[in-house]
Amino acid sequence: MDDATRRKWDRAAANFDLMASRGPEKRWAPFKREFFSRMGEGRILFLAVGTGLDFPFFPAGRQIVGIDISQKMLDQARPRVDAYPGDVELHQLDVHEMPFEDASFDQIFTSCTFCSVPRPVAGLEALRRVLRPGGELHMFEHTGSRWFPFNLMMNVMTPLSRRLGPEMNRDTVGNVEQAGFRLTGVRHVFLDVVKTIHASA
Repeated sequence: MDDATRRKWDRAAANFDLMASRGPEKRWAPFKREFFSRMGEGRILFLAVGTGLDFPFFPAGRQIVGIDISQKMLDQARPRVDAYPGDVELHQLDVHEMPFEDASFDQIFTSCTFCSVPRPVAGLEALRRVLRPGGELHMFEHTGSRWFPFNLMMNVMTPLSRRLGPEMNRDTVGNVEQAGFRLTGVRHVFLDVVKTIHASA
């Protein structure tokens, strides 16, 4: 397990809801509700759980395996997970070291996650390994921008932001393709920074 990343998110857990739940989560709520409506009836992997802020947007009755590198995040998530009307199991895991068998999930969902995975292409390759052939990857992510001056600002901010949490200038769409997925759709939610990415194994 990447201990430096684990410690970073353990430190963030106590104040994560204060930073994320009031502004960003309310702003993205309609988009996330639509995004998570794609959850099907098969076995679903959700990366990373965080404090469970996304669980109220999940359709009821799904079979979900949730992972996060931070046990403190998972502890914070427990009340929201317990309130979810479906089957959920939680594991403290590093995406790069998942013990799941090959092709063991039908769908994988991420939410503002791959701005923070230290080795994003390797992490996506690990997700592709556990996704069945033809299975679906769905990502709600903030990424770098191709538009000036946003791209310049994000490049300047990233050396600081990565110490506290996410990187601001990731090319997540390109990373998905590099990891061997087939893109099936990209939708810009806010400029070209917040987007949904859909792909298949």
